[in-house]
Amino acid sequence: MEFLLTWLKRNDYKLIFLAVTVLVAFIAAKIAAKTLRRLLDRSNIPNASIFVNLVLAAIWIIAAAMVLQPVFGINPTTIVTALGIGGLAISLGLKDTIANIVSGFGLMAGHVIQPGDYVSISGVTGIVKDITWRQTVVREANGNELIIPNSVLNTSQLERLDDLNTSCITVPFTIKPGTDLSKALEKLTQHATDATSGLALRKPSIRIRLISYAAATGTSAELLAFAKETTSPDTLRNTVVKSLAAEEFIA
Repeated sequence: MEFLLTWLKRNDYKLIFLAVTVLVAFIAAKIAAKTLRRLLDRSNIPNASIFVNLVLAAIWIIAAAMVLQPVFGINPTTIVTALGIGGLAISLGLKDTIANIVSGFGLMAGHVIQPGDYVSISGVTGIVKDITWRQTVVREANGNELIIPNSVLNTSQLERLDDLNTSCITVPFTIKPGTDLSKALEKLTQHATDATSGLALRKPSIRIRLISYAAATGTSAELLAFAKETTSPDTLRNTVVKSLAAEEFIA
């Protein structure tokens, strides 16, 4: 106990300096994170956690460098030299992590992708939820979250889709042979519009696209509708199917 008290008396200024530095770094990190997120929300700069994380890392690295010499008696240049010697081994061991961080910066700085984008990546379609140090999180329509390493994403085929595609539903159907197409299409459009009132967007409106015709089976077509933000695409699709099923000229 006496030894501990003696040690504390000898190093009290070091402990105080360490505590103050940690406290200041903690407060600075909180303020910086809050301010940066607010600025990113107000600007056109993509708001991803990778930017906030890098700023926080820089603050703590500076704080650590400040206490090395006065508290622990370690010269920061010694660590820099040691890192230079072991840098090759570290870079080889962390090459995937480094590649992911660099790729994440490339994606964000080049405005290739940002949170909120509706994208298709190697056959997977969803909304970009976040871009972190190592990976990009894509949320699919069914709620599943796909974790893609940034280095993989940077070399994969990526397609940015129109936001309307997130709410677009397609219902195929066939019109019986001998039906007056003009009247049938007009009736289908009107009935589907009435049936989906409150569920579908009015701009763009419901559309019907003709696909093919065969004398034996009739005219193949599909109906396109766009769900409102508060409407589930499945709910809209079911409503459209019921509307089509009620028509006597639908095969």
